[in-house]
Amino acid sequence: MKRILQKLTDHQSLTRSEATEVLLNIADGKYNDAQLSAFMTVFLMRSITTDELTGFRDALLSRRRQVDLHSDAEAIDIVGTGGDGHNTFNISTCTCFVVAGAGFRVVKHGNYGASSISGASNVLEQHGVKFTSEPDRLRRSLEESGMAFLHAPLFSPALKSVGPVRKALGVRTFFNMLGPLVNPTLPKHQLLGVYNLKLMRLYDYIAQHEHINCTIVHSLDGYDEISLTSPFKVTSTTATGERQEQVMTPAEIGFSGVNQAELYGGDTPAEAARIFDDVIEGKASRGKTDCVIANAAFAIHTLRPSISIDDAIAMAGESIQSGAAKASLQKFIQLNS
Repeated sequence: MKRILQKLTDHQSLTRSEATEVLLNIADGKYNDAQLSAFMTVFLMRSITTDELTGFRDALLSRRRQVDLHSDAEAIDIVGTGGDGHNTFNISTCTCFVVAGAGFRVVKHGNYGASSISGASNVLEQHGVKFTSEPDRLRRSLEESGMAFLHAPLFSPALKSVGPVRKALGVRTFFNMLGPLVNPTLPKHQLLGVYNLKLMRLYDYIAQHEHINCTIVHSLDGYDEISLTSPFKVTSTTATGERQEQVMTPAEIGFSGVNQAELYGGDTPAEAARIFDDVIEGKASRGKTDCVIANAAFAIHTLRPSISIDDAIAMAGESIQSGAAKASLQKFIQLNS
């Protein structure tokens, strides 16, 4: 690690193979907390390179606990990088159950919040969910509730080993960037939210290189999802397999703007869980509900490009209004408690 830190502090970047090696060493517990903290801090001070990010991804995937869910239906991962500093409610996790309630399959890779009050694992744990890596349980959850949740530390040893340091730092690190890239099932469809445009370009490159049908979203005022608080940028795959990007406004997809304060996620995991339930049960404010519907619509459109955004919005809204999203959540909790 000393050699790596000297190289990085001398304003040099890692090669893909060096990045892979250092992450494998992290997975093997070869560094102490001070070294890990120093290493993570470097990437707070400068942008990560494509070689570094792909090298880190190579390492985590090579050590992942593989799981085959044998699903007949194609599934999507819906995830944000986190680290946008806004402490929003659990938008991505709510979106998962809305999409599942609309009749699609979601395989979400998530973790505890490191730079926010409540990550996906926190809010599900508040509902009594017990995380598992057992393929049969995950498979049954996916088939019967439409949702399987892969708690990252059970599948990626390196993510588990750095958890305490990430929590102690309390700010986003490059591990926020990695989480969405290392779903152990390697889903071919993703709705991925990022906290800045540089990261959007990095993810777009990786999506093309790995042949992932990935829709990447970023709200221009800094949210790692379609927040409806500002115009947002979307990169996606066209019917001909080419990548396209466009900037859209909430009004263009039929929504009014949302005030940032309305998306606040609470001060405790318990409060975050109450907000989560209100959204799923159709009791939340218009802004919260519209935000989830918008993200769910783009997820549905990613899975089924033949479904227009307008029609996908209608399907997502119906998932909440009909109680289908709530039923999906309830079945998921029953199967995973």
